[in-house]
Amino acid sequence: MNNKKMETATVGGGCFWCVEAVFQEVKGVERVVSGYTGGTAPGKPTYREICSGLTGHAEVVQITFDPQLISYQDLLIIFMTTHNPTTLNRQGADVGTQYRSVIYYHDEDQKKTAESVVQQMGTFYDDPIVTEVSPLGTFYEAEDYHQDYYKNNKTQGYCSMVITPKLMKLRKMHAEKLKEM
Repeated sequence: MNNKKMETATVGGGCFWCVEAVFQEVKGVERVVSGYTGGTAPGKPTYREICSGLTGHAEVVQITFDPQLISYQDLLIIFMTTHNPTTLNRQGADVGTQYRSVIYYHDEDQKKTAESVVQQMGTFYDDPIVTEVSPLGTFYEAEDYHQDYYKNNKTQGYCSMVITPKLMKLRKMHAEKLKEM
């Protein structure tokens, strides 16, 4: 019987395919699910609706992790160093509110940790950090074809040009926190 006490983190930093691929590499991460949250449109939104920018939702990933192997704070540091938290509603060529940098907290402890990490990370960037720290609303799992996107599409143009270099940077910066390759 598995007695692990798992926790959940929810973050958005541009295209969820990139963020998902990053966290699938991290020791202690059991599951990463791409999805949407933070919007006001009624019902479960679709990818097409999210891309319109009209629903207010962000592309996010929900991370299930073992806090005995990696802390929430360390997950946030990885998050803050594998995307650009200083660009408002933009990551590279992806532009729109659905691509905002955001940490959705699940409880007050996560809120305090997120605010602390954002403040501390500010010293590493020339421009101000624009990452939102907001309470988690309803999380909607994205369509099946978005799950494990990089794992299933490594040779696709976006994956090879954007995600693979991001993973190489991750491996170089956070080698001790990554799963055995």
